[in-house]
Amino acid sequence: MPKKKEVKAISLVSSVSGDNEIPPNRTEKYFVVPLLAILIFIVSGLIFMNLSGYFDRKVEEKGVLTCGDGTFYEACSLNEPFYCQDGVLVEKASLCGCSGGGKQGDSCSSEYKVWPKNIRLKYIFNSEAKYLNYISYGGLYGYLENLSRSIIYLSEEKPFRVDFKLESINEPKQKEALLSLVAAIQNLADEKVDQARIAISIVQNIEFSNSGRKIDFWEDFVDYERYPYEVLYEYGGVCGEKANLLAFLLREIGYGVVLFYHPLENHEALGIACPVENSYKSSGYCFVETSGPAIITDDEMEYVGGITLESYPEFMLISEGISLPKDLPEYKDAEDFKRIRNEARYGGVGTRDMRKLKEFKAKYGLVEIYNV
Repeated sequence: MPKKKEVKAISLVSSVSGDNEIPPNRTEKYFVVPLLAILIFIVSGLIFMNLSGYFDRKVEEKGVLTCGDGTFYEACSLNEPFYCQDGVLVEKASLCGCSGGGKQGDSCSSEYKVWPKNIRLKYIFNSEAKYLNYISYGGLYGYLENLSRSIIYLSEEKPFRVDFKLESINEPKQKEALLSLVAAIQNLADEKVDQARIAISIVQNIEFSNSGRKIDFWEDFVDYERYPYEVLYEYGGVCGEKANLLAFLLREIGYGVVLFYHPLENHEALGIACPVENSYKSSGYCFVETSGPAIITDDEMEYVGGITLESYPEFMLISEGISLPKDLPEYKDAEDFKRIRNEARYGGVGTRDMRKLKEFKAKYGLVEIYNV
């Protein structure tokens, strides 16, 4: 019987030597690794470009970082002794100096910086009543109180009302003191238009009051006009005195400013540079009432005794500067408010307008009575 031939089973896999082995997924690895690297490179590039564009837009929007007066970070302001520290104007006389020369720590010293008095200045911003603490000094108040109100002219020169306004607004010792209030306002808001709103509201909320004092002026007695600093110290003033204070603040913030004097009504108001189409008498300056809280461009309010402004005003230029923007919400608010007020005078006010009227009163802190 023939023997069966023994046949050994041979594994196809084991018959291939390890040196020549090519696993089934080896080709996929060679393809996937470079593909992943390319994808990572592309995604990283897109992320970088997006971030770069984002930061470019931020730089374009913000520009170089500055304080509210435009001073660069970690630099001295043009107004000594202020220094821009992380976006806030602070006194740093040790570094920035003092125009008068004297220093006391990081503040400028003055013989008139005595008898401090804290004043709580009210203002309305973003429909909310807020307060700013300001330190005034009795020493400077007394100095200004005793200054002469007269101006010497040559025989051929003619005196103008604006000369006395500028004399009051530009008093040098007063300016040094009032710049601290300007810096405080600039620290409250980055945008110039918001700084203007705050300054306007601060002055409008100062009480309307007459000093009751008279001065001897060439053998005649005339009303005593307070300097802007005196208005702050006493927290009171009439329309012209308050307009002078506001003119100083807005000028130092950077705005173009005029004063309007209505001779028939003996009333003064302020004008701030704005688009001609929104301006008072097409002057390029928007009407701002200072005797009490009011909306910018509202020039039709009724004053005590039923008085309205009918006479053509005298324009007094105080400073040239920047202008309010074209899209200021106050323009439309003032028009709506004037319309509602006229409807109330000659008829009824609807529910919708009554609701809007309440909104305006809350937004601007409006009052019922204005003084001339």
